[in-house]
Amino acid sequence: MNALNRRKALITGAAALAAPWVHAQSGASGWPTKPVNVIVPFPPGGGTDAFARPLFAQMSKNTGRQFVIDNKGGAGGTLGASLAAKAAPDGYNFFMGAVHHTIAPSMYPKLDYNIETDFIPVGLVASVPQVIVVNPQKVQATNLKELLAFIRSNPGRLNYGSAGNGTSHHLAGELFKLQTKTFITHIPYRGAGPALQDLIAGQVDMMFDGLGSSSGHIKGGRLRAIAVASDKRAPGFPDLVTAAEAGEKDYKVSTWYGIWAPKGTPAAATTAMVAEMRKALTGPELRTMWNGMGAETPDNWNADFGRFVSAEVKRWAAVVKSSGAKLD
Repeated sequence: MNALNRRKALITGAAALAAPWVHAQSGASGWPTKPVNVIVPFPPGGGTDAFARPLFAQMSKNTGRQFVIDNKGGAGGTLGASLAAKAAPDGYNFFMGAVHHTIAPSMYPKLDYNIETDFIPVGLVASVPQVIVVNPQKVQATNLKELLAFIRSNPGRLNYGSAGNGTSHHLAGELFKLQTKTFITHIPYRGAGPALQDLIAGQVDMMFDGLGSSSGHIKGGRLRAIAVASDKRAPGFPDLVTAAEAGEKDYKVSTWYGIWAPKGTPAAATTAMVAEMRKALTGPELRTMWNGMGAETPDNWNADFGRFVSAEVKRWAAVVKSSGAKLD
């Protein structure tokens, strides 16, 4: 073998040795080859952010490329969704929204985007029940029976914070009022994070929050959990009773979080995104973390996720109509 052939053989061998590393770092399709931008349409500290940060940190670790979270809060999550719908569909822009974005069409009649037609559905990240939480210094009730007794004896005295008009926090509160025949004043914020900060500080009395964002505050004693709005107890919170167990069998509200891409995004990029999400979500790190936040990971991707979103839009339209929820 002459010198030129030996050199070619060495280069070929080095490439073969490097190939598995490149495959592991950037995925089977070669995506991503540069940082990926993910719009999260709420400020830091809320439920969407609580799941986005560990998910994309793990995906950055797995791929060797940065997944950059871009918080764009406002208008119940619709401002960030509008920006995401207009982002370049180049495979490097994604949107992490939530159940709120299937409620918004019924609450905001003049949206400049359509969650069903202006995005490509990628997949569900997590699903958690809503939890009724109170500031323990302002509200003495320790269970749902005591809370309802106080509200009925003092109509309008308590208020509840939400992540904004048309969010699941808002609708969960309106459903609670409708089903229990009580009245609590709604205080909308620009995201669950600011609402939680004011709840902990005693500026508002209670919230109907996604368990994911409240879990650390419950465990730390800063908030008191009254009940979860589910028909079964939440993972990681075996001692927290359900609303059904506490006597309100029809009160069920969950919050879910999902990923979309702008319409026109190449299929190769969304396929690779699904593969990387699956890898991260089934790993031991996130499975343990999700359990600690009372969350489950639904196996719901692509077209199945799209059908789920469409069904949720219809379901929440009926809830908005029956509850009489309005923008505050």
